[in-house]
Amino acid sequence: MVEESFKKLYLQFRLNYLRQLPTAAEGGAGALSAAEFFCAEAAYLLERPTVSELAAFLNVSLPNANYKINSLVKKGYLKKEVCEFDKREYRLSVTPEFLKDYGLNSRWTRFTLRRIRERFTPEECETLDDMIRRISEFMEQAEKGEEKEQEHGD
Repeated sequence: MVEESFKKLYLQFRLNYLRQLPTAAEGGAGALSAAEFFCAEAAYLLERPTVSELAAFLNVSLPNANYKINSLVKKGYLKKEVCEFDKREYRLSVTPEFLKDYGLNSRWTRFTLRRIRERFTPEECETLDDMIRRISEFMEQAEKGEEKEQEHGD
């Protein structure tokens, strides 16, 4: 039951997200390919990675990563900022233009959150918020490999 409900919710978020992508099919100077949007999203989710960290995450060479990054900078979706501690390295951050197009700000997401607040009591909203935070913590633990350690320790 929980597995199917979670899968359905996840797929709804993903499908809506994919509908929001500013694609090359739309044309224009700022249009992104799916690969470019994936690269920008990875930079956002990794929270200001270095160029090397992003390249490693994407499993691409540094020259390939730099090519993608420079394209995203030119289109106004990424910023390169010199690292505070190592002036030879750059940190990557997304621009307000990226955030505007990103699924978190979509009309669908705002509509869904408004409906939650309208249809659930304040107590239910608080319970839902608590559950989402705890689920997020579980996911972060699994991401870090702590899940296996905890399974063996229980």
